[in-house]
Amino acid sequence: MSIGKQIRYGAIAAILLLGVFWSAASAINDGKGADYPNAGFLADAQWLKSHQADDSLVIVDVRIDKYVEGKLIPGAVRMPWRQFQYDDVAGNMGGLFVGVVRAQQLLGEHGIARNDTVVLYDSVKRDGGATSSYIFWVLDLLGHKNMKVLERGVDGWIDAGGETASEPRTPEAVLYQAPSEEINLRKWVKAEYMLQRLGDPYYQILDVRSRDEYMGEKPNTALDGSVLKLGHVPTATNSDYTLNWTTPDIKEIKPYAVLQEHYRGLDPGRAVITYCHSARRGSFGYFVLRLMGFEDVMLYEPSWMEWGNKRYYYPVDTSESIITGDVLPGKTSTSAAFDRPGKTSRKSGGAPKSGGDRSSKSGYVSCGG
Repeated sequence: MSIGKQIRYGAIAAILLLGVFWSAASAINDGKGADYPNAGFLADAQWLKSHQADDSLVIVDVRIDKYVEGKLIPGAVRMPWRQFQYDDVAGNMGGLFVGVVRAQQLLGEHGIARNDTVVLYDSVKRDGGATSSYIFWVLDLLGHKNMKVLERGVDGWIDAGGETASEPRTPEAVLYQAPSEEINLRKWVKAEYMLQRLGDPYYQILDVRSRDEYMGEKPNTALDGSVLKLGHVPTATNSDYTLNWTTPDIKEIKPYAVLQEHYRGLDPGRAVITYCHSARRGSFGYFVLRLMGFEDVMLYEPSWMEWGNKRYYYPVDTSESIITGDVLPGKTSTSAAFDRPGKTSRKSGGAPKSGGDRSSKSGYVSCGG
């Protein structure tokens, strides 16, 4: 073999090895779970350690005060997630989103700028990523480009040997202003919008409450403590948000391949609307689907606080809807998935009647105000 060919083949081999190294490095630098289609939405403690000094990085502790326990990630800003919700006493509903104007004010007041990379964290003990996911949804709604949820929150940081601080960083207020064309209000679903789409095959509705809540066997309560209607939104399927974790104690998010099987039949080429009781769990379901590469994901933010409120005449169902289909998220193209979408079938359940007497044997309730 000539010297020229040896040099050429050597250069090709070096390039290939460099490509392998670069891919491996990228997987590490992208944070936790590089196999997820949107892996950049999830960070682990090692990623945070390597980027902690980045000028554009803002670490945000979203826990409410009583759960902080004097242990914060150094340099973190305190921005309790409940600041982004308010209670509607007149409507007997709690935990409603403050809206895009106030949300931007709050972000700016906490020193978060439009182009910052925002790392959100809570704790394993209380939240498991659910409250971080709520702020993730807010940022996604506003069209923010760079945000991550820290897997296992402050506990994951401590378990990885990270130091803690007793006091948060005091931020300097900035102007946070999302261009109007980048705010995606479609991600913030209202009841009337969902009501008009209950029979639309493009929309898939996902109830992430417990099965007992979904089936109407365990009641939710309104702001004043009164019992809400029992059951779920008609056509909604159920996937308890805790099923996204490896274990209830560790609360790592399951590997992508496992989640694919768990959500088999849920079509990535169609819209998915998530909800729970007051949007905390629903936002976690929203985050997991976004992590898995679902693009048209929405959160019905008022959730069962509104839909199940006896002051309103929204229909409820106590029979089980099950997705039947072979669509595997991430394995089927959008166009192919839409050509053969997963379908839901209803199973009659023994759940109690909800919201009045106008129920069928299958458990469906027409209005029940």
